[in-house]
Amino acid sequence: MSDPCIICVAITGSVPSQADNPAVPITIAEQIDSTQAAFEAGASIAHCHVRDDAGQPTSDPDRFARLKEGLETHCPGMIIQLSTGGRSGAGRARGGMLPLAPDMASLSVGSNNFPSRVYDNSPDLVDWLAGEMRRYNVKPEIEAFDLSHIVQATRMAQDGRLAGPLYVQFVMGVKNAMPADKPIFDFYIETLKRLAPDAQWCAAGIGAAQLAVNEWAIAAGGHTRTGLEDNIRLDRTTLAPSNAALVQRAAQLCDKYERPVATWQQARRILGLAAPAGAAA
Repeated sequence: MSDPCIICVAITGSVPSQADNPAVPITIAEQIDSTQAAFEAGASIAHCHVRDDAGQPTSDPDRFARLKEGLETHCPGMIIQLSTGGRSGAGRARGGMLPLAPDMASLSVGSNNFPSRVYDNSPDLVDWLAGEMRRYNVKPEIEAFDLSHIVQATRMAQDGRLAGPLYVQFVMGVKNAMPADKPIFDFYIETLKRLAPDAQWCAAGIGAAQLAVNEWAIAAGGHTRTGLEDNIRLDRTTLAPSNAALVQRAAQLCDKYERPVATWQQARRILGLAAPAGAAA
């Protein structure tokens, strides 16, 4: 297998703190530094959340703007994907950063259970977020926490609410949502290929499932996500020293399966994203 594998690094998220792992980047400056090291290690997509001065998740567009500007300066060509996730805000505030026109943004197209709450994605909000992404030419990354989310995303692409081809990420291992189970993973791939043959896909494993899901995705010809948002450890007793270390681990799996790690140029071509102005194509 010689198809390049896109590695996405989820640098911060909304939950991990520096009390959990001192390497979790919280401030804008820390996030830029951590992402630059991950970019140099092989990540070509940065999945980004921001935190307020108290380290709590926020959807503040000004903070996203500062982070986006810093990443464009220090990680030229890297695909910047901003999160519209529900832990960072409520209602349409979750899409307040979309006028910044990042390359990509995450989009959950349905609700599901999280460890201690319902991740609420009402149809009206999903349609509004999708419309804003079309308005600002932002490519959605569909975060599929459930099989129904794959089906709904393909319906939205068919009726024009989502611009195709789809890019779908299978999120596995969230407590009370879809487990990290290999037969289910295989069925996800089969279902997406049947419903949206031109779609690209990625997979992320949460917590201890990260390494296994990375390997399943790479071995199956898809793309993968790693990073301290999803998992703060290298193993049960060892904290990950950085986002870059987790990217390097995914890159080693790419070597194992003889798949080159996608450059940012290759990742942009695979996903149909133009090169940023001034960057080498």
